[in-house]
Amino acid sequence: MAANETMTAETENAAAPADDAPHILVVDDDRRIRELLKRYLSDNGFRVTTAEHAAEARARLEGLSFDLIVLDVMMPGESGLDLTRDLRKTSAVPILMLTARGEASDRIDGLERGVDDYLAKPFEPRELLLRIGTILRRAQAPGRQKHDEILLGPCRFNVTRGELWNGDIQVRLTTREIQLMRIFAANPGKPLSRLDLCDNEAAERSIDVQINRLRRKIESDPKNPLYLQTVRGEGYALMPD
Repeated sequence: MAANETMTAETENAAAPADDAPHILVVDDDRRIRELLKRYLSDNGFRVTTAEHAAEARARLEGLSFDLIVLDVMMPGESGLDLTRDLRKTSAVPILMLTARGEASDRIDGLERGVDDYLAKPFEPRELLLRIGTILRRAQAPGRQKHDEILLGPCRFNVTRGELWNGDIQVRLTTREIQLMRIFAANPGKPLSRLDLCDNEAAERSIDVQINRLRRKIESDPKNPLYLQTVRGEGYALMPD
């Protein structure tokens, strides 16, 4: 069965989403895909708002709060990748990229700009639900950082703005480093595996390098880290003050 047929078949007799259900913004210039995704996700318990392009997505984001953005990469005008890069300057909202592109270089480009996960078209609807569920569980895990800033000795990280400060001096972070810091900030003290930190095998191989670079920016002694620690057999954990 094609993905579109599966979406239609699986939404019959589904209950309306609850008022407190996760709110998803679907951004795609293909009206048919937008409508199918809205119906399928709504009938699987999500509140859904749609946008046709980046400008409309910005307008939606100004007036509404979302738990996740499902974003198409190829759109007229501003692409999904460009929109992601700009959103990551001020927002940590999770982003799942939908695209016809399947090459590793394209996936890495999206991850480096701050995308949380990547799903190539055509896709199985159930896989979309599983990936959305994984992203939301990670973002809403117990113990998630409730404050806008986390303290790391003389350093502080502003989660919303993606800024790291050492006293009065701002420390430059790459887009990927900001993404990693936001994931750690949402799970303080919790060991996270390499896959937890990237959800992508290609990017997983670069995690150790990214962690070492972050330690040089956070730790007074990167070889003996106090805040970004290695948890043997499990991964890495951020231990804020």
